[in-house]
Amino acid sequence: MFVSEATIHPRSVQGKYARLRWLTVWLTQLVFYGMPWLQWGQRQAVLFDLEARRFYLFDLVLYPQDFIYLAVLLIICALSLFLVTAVAGRVWCGYACPQTVYSEIFMWIERKVEGDRQRRIKLDAQRWNAKKLSLKGIKHLLWLSLALWTGLTFVAYFTPMHTLLAEIQGFSLGLWEMFWILFYGFATYGNAGFMREQVCKYMCPYARFQSAMFDKDTLIISYDERRGEPRGSRGKGQDARSKGLGDCVDCTLCVQVCPTGIDIRKGLQYECIGCAACIDVCNGVMKKLDYAPGLIRYSTQQALANGWSNSQIWRRLSRPRVLMYSAVWGLICAAWLVSITMRHDFRVDVVRDRAVLARIVAGASGGMIENVYRAQLMNATDRPLQLQITANGLPGLQLNGEKLVKLEATESEWVVLRLDLPAENAAQLKPGSHPIELKIYNPESGETVLEKSAFYIPR
Repeated sequence: MFVSEATIHPRSVQGKYARLRWLTVWLTQLVFYGMPWLQWGQRQAVLFDLEARRFYLFDLVLYPQDFIYLAVLLIICALSLFLVTAVAGRVWCGYACPQTVYSEIFMWIERKVEGDRQRRIKLDAQRWNAKKLSLKGIKHLLWLSLALWTGLTFVAYFTPMHTLLAEIQGFSLGLWEMFWILFYGFATYGNAGFMREQVCKYMCPYARFQSAMFDKDTLIISYDERRGEPRGSRGKGQDARSKGLGDCVDCTLCVQVCPTGIDIRKGLQYECIGCAACIDVCNGVMKKLDYAPGLIRYSTQQALANGWSNSQIWRRLSRPRVLMYSAVWGLICAAWLVSITMRHDFRVDVVRDRAVLARIVAGASGGMIENVYRAQLMNATDRPLQLQITANGLPGLQLNGEKLVKLEATESEWVVLRLDLPAENAAQLKPGSHPIELKIYNPESGETVLEKSAFYIPR
């Protein structure tokens, strides 16, 4: 799981891909840290209330019976990852993966406290003294604070943030909540602060099966060997061709900025997370030497081998694999959206009473045959509902008990339903089970849910 290796101190880098990466960091963390503070009516906008068995997603209220929606959403995310990987390799890893995002944040804190690459290397090599102890202490204090706040935010998706903060202030935090805050905080602290590239290289399964989604037309971080070799140093303004050199000056900056410590000039490696830091730093060197950019660039194996232009590369994006992933992804997304849109404001589950199949109730004209059912009515909205219940399917079938049920917002209630059939009507039917239908109707919206069941007539 963890291999002891020399600590990698990536060099800071500037460029368009670095700016894009930090934009992704800001967007993802604004969503992650900000969502638990967003209120929706009288509750938190996004909340997975495991105790009440309800999931709240803005105006959407999901019950355990609606788990299919979350399952399909995970399938959509997986297919999105496959599609993006087939087109552009490991851009997810390089820009939006939580491991990359938190490593970037932790490294930014490290640079602010300890300085850039050379100062950090020098500090690590020093003996322990007051300065080193204070710098390391401040860094780890900031790391731990961020990690614990991350753990608190994670738990706030399951227990409302305002409730969590009140429990912390009153020293009444539950054991499970405390465990998950510390566990998730420790995982963030360890993975982003210490393990970093080791998670990507040895623990993440995505690095292992990515090759199954790559082909020769997948965009990857590529070193143009024909242009760059043979590499060697030269002064600015010198004619490298006359010295038999390519454009690569062998400055090793591409290795120094790599968060996993690889040399991209050795070709595609599974450790490469596609972050494009080497592209930014190499383009900076090319600019200083008045060379054309793109010695290291996003390209494909086919393009490098055949010398394709950018337009030829983009035309190859519409290949069968990409079209297949896109079609499947689009169909599932459309089906999910249609299903969510057509979803009823309330759900109904009807089960028969397991204690007694049927019983005879005394009354006029020979009595009544009674079957008992239990119906779970679930309000899937943030507003009160009134539901009417009727039964049909057999001549003379009557519903005794609650015919109008009031449900508060997001409330779930079990209702006992007693269905009676006159004995004289039952005498005209064969003993055994007969199909019936329960109709649950919302007069306000006109929505109707029909639940099929069976009425049992004894011998």
